[in-house]
Amino acid sequence: MASLKLFGGTDPSRVAEAHTVAVLGLGRFGQSLALELMRGGTEVLGVDSRADVVQSLNGQLTHVVTADTTKEDVLRQLSVPDFDRVVVAIGSDIQASILTASLLLRFEIPQVWAKAVSEPHGTILKQLGVAHVVYPEKDMGARVAHLVRGSMQDYIEIGDDFALVKTTPHPAIVGLALGQTGIRAKHHVTVTAVKPAGGGWTYATADTVLNADDTILVAGPTRKAEAFSQLN
Repeated sequence: MASLKLFGGTDPSRVAEAHTVAVLGLGRFGQSLALELMRGGTEVLGVDSRADVVQSLNGQLTHVVTADTTKEDVLRQLSVPDFDRVVVAIGSDIQASILTASLLLRFEIPQVWAKAVSEPHGTILKQLGVAHVVYPEKDMGARVAHLVRGSMQDYIEIGDDFALVKTTPHPAIVGLALGQTGIRAKHHVTVTAVKPAGGGWTYATADTVLNADDTILVAGPTRKAEAFSQLN
């Protein structure tokens, strides 16, 4: 058996519990993901081959381990086959990413997510059988491009050709009930929520009247939602 350096616990067999995710690879993406999961109340097992990285995260994750995730015996020592959700966040070493993902699929883990750093890398992961392949750099670049091009405060693409946009109301609809604006018919988008200045988010209805300093969430086809934000 390989030797492991584990922080945050001494019994790997107890790591895989409900509401727990294993994050394999603790680079910028892996660390950001693991820490955000922790903030949301999810227990996290973080694994990386670099001792200095693991040491820096000691106390910030439920368990953090220095280990080689391409070794089957190491993953078994950490009870990774017992996890329902595992993320392969390895980006700098494509071979290690592919080998690790292959092992996880052999374990028949229900939900395996993997980071891809290029289209060929992602294609290989998909061919292996990884159901959830993400492209953090590519996705962030596309998201920022939409933000730069429009007057949106935030932008999230949901599936193919559908987006949720955070923006401000166009002067033409300020002071009117949404049901009277004809937004859906004219612009093919829907105002789903509104946040008054100094207030919290609430669902938008046909009777909602928008003010100039409100913030709104608009849902619709990507190009339509983006075009609507550019009206401001």
